[in-house]
Amino acid sequence: MKSTEYFQYMRQRPDRAKIKTEWIEETIRNPVYTEIQVDGRIRKWKLISEEGKFLRVILLEDEETVHNAFFDRNFKGIPE
Repeated sequence: MKSTEYFQYMRQRPDRAKIKTEWIEETIRNPVYTEIQVDGRIRKWKLISEEGKFLRVILLEDEETVHNAFFDRNFKGIPE
């Protein structure tokens, strides 16, 4: 999995250290929702059943480099 230095740094935070690589990879492959930011980065969400929370993964424009990943407490499902 390709990632930015920022992601590697943020992954050391206690609240993000428990996010498994396989959850990130699964979110990238099979998101429930995808959105493109104005800066071209891509947001993807997936419900992680083990945690009961939605994981948000932010990719760079190349669609494969992880820039950020965190549990998004504000995302409640696919927007209407």
